Amino acid sequence: MSATAPSAEGQRNLADRLRIQPGTLVQQLGEDDDIDEAMLAEVVARSGHDLVPADSDDVVDVVLLWYRDGDGDLVDALVDARRQLSDTGVLWLLTPKAGREGHVEPSDVLEAVPPAGLVQTTTVSAASEWSGMRLAAPRSHRGKGR
Repeated sequence: MSATAPSAEGQRNLADRLRIQPGTLVQQLGEDDDIDEAMLAEVVARSGHDLVPADSDDVVDVVLLWYRDGDGDLVDALVDARRQLSDTGVLWLLTPKAGREGHVEPSDVLEAVPPAGLVQTTTVSAASEWSGMRLAAPRSHRGKGR
């Protein structure tokens, strides 16, 4: 059994925490062998769609960006991850939790978010090893062309 499976009755599953709805188009970027496969399985099951490939030109509703300390420039990664998001789409920045290899300091994330044209809206425990920060375009920029 996966360590990321809900253990208490009434606990929201991982797709709920990420606000994935049926019909949502989801793309993941930055995947490696340390990602949470159980979370991805729940996201795919909830959305009803396979993950949109990284090399696709499709516009997506959600991007899951797995990012670890040492993965390169965070601002660049966020800007690249935004490219295929719909005007009302959200980006979930998934980083290893404190004490885990690759942990990214929250202050480093908060410094990178504004230059990427995003705002932080929510932080959740996305999975047993991963924190998720929900990022979106500021309301004043939604619906405007990029």
